[in-house]
Amino acid sequence: MSLLEVRDLRVSFGRRKIEAVRGVDFEIAEGQRLGVIGESGSGKTVTALALMGLLPDNATATGSVRLRGNEIIGAPEVALARLRGDAVSMVFQEPMTALDPTMRVGRQVAEVLRLHQGAESGPARDRVVSMLAEVGLTDPTRIADAYPHQLSGGQRQRVVLAMALINSPDLVVCDEPTTALDVTVQALVLQKLDEVLTASGAACLFISHDLAVVSQVCDRVLVMLDGEVVEAGTVAELFTDATHPYTRGLVATARLELTRPGQRLPTVEDFYAPEARLGERA
Repeated sequence: MSLLEVRDLRVSFGRRKIEAVRGVDFEIAEGQRLGVIGESGSGKTVTALALMGLLPDNATATGSVRLRGNEIIGAPEVALARLRGDAVSMVFQEPMTALDPTMRVGRQVAEVLRLHQGAESGPARDRVVSMLAEVGLTDPTRIADAYPHQLSGGQRQRVVLAMALINSPDLVVCDEPTTALDVTVQALVLQKLDEVLTASGAACLFISHDLAVVSQVCDRVLVMLDGEVVEAGTVAELFTDATHPYTRGLVATARLELTRPGQRLPTVEDFYAPEARLGERA
C-alpha cells in the first residue's frame, strides 16, 4: 500500500465554487521524493494545503487523500492535529511567518516534541540541539537560544526543517522552501534536506516552480498547469522526453538553452499555444 494516495482531488473557493485544483491523482511510496512543479496559480500550494488539512474556510475539497489509510478530506480537526507534525509535517516558503517572533527557536522546536510525544523539558532540549546540528546549523546551542530575527534566512529555514523532521514523520511536504534564499544558501539548504531525508527515510513532496531545483531532490515529478496534472514521470524522462509543450518550456528554462546571438531567450509561452491551456479548452 502506498504511503499517500490522492484520488480525484478537487478544491474550489467561494460561493461560486471556482476550482483551483481539478481531478488530481498521484501516489507517494515509502521514502519516495515526488516533485510538483508549475507556475504561480497552477494549484501546487492548494494541493499541499489539502494534503495537510489546512485549507481556508472558504475552500471546499472533494475526492480522497489517504495517508497510511487515514482519510484527510472531511476528517475532524482533532484527527488532523494528531497527524500534523507527527505522521506528516510541512516546511513553508517563508520561515519568518512560520516561526513565532516572540519565542526562542529552541522552545518552538521543542513544542513539537512535547505536543506529540509528551517529552520533558530536559530531554526535549537535548533532542532539539541535536536536531539543529543534524540540519547543518553550527553552534546549535546558541541557535536554540536565539529569536528568529537574530538568525539569517538560511538559518531560519533550517530551523523550520528541524521542526518538521524532529518527530521522524513519514512524509515531509516542502512548499518552495528555498525560494526566498539566495542561490548559495539555497544550494546548502537543498543539500542538507537531501541528507536528512536520506538519513531518516522520510518521503517528501517538494513543491517548486523550478525544475532544476526539483531535480536536485526528487525522483519523480508532476507538472501542474491551471489546476491539473498535465504530465508525470521521472526527472530523467522529463528532461529527455517531455511530451507536453508546457513541460518542454520548463525544461528549456531549466537548461538555460540560449538562442543565437541577437535573438531573445525563449519563454515558456513560446512552447504552447494559448488554446493548449487546459482552462481555456472549449
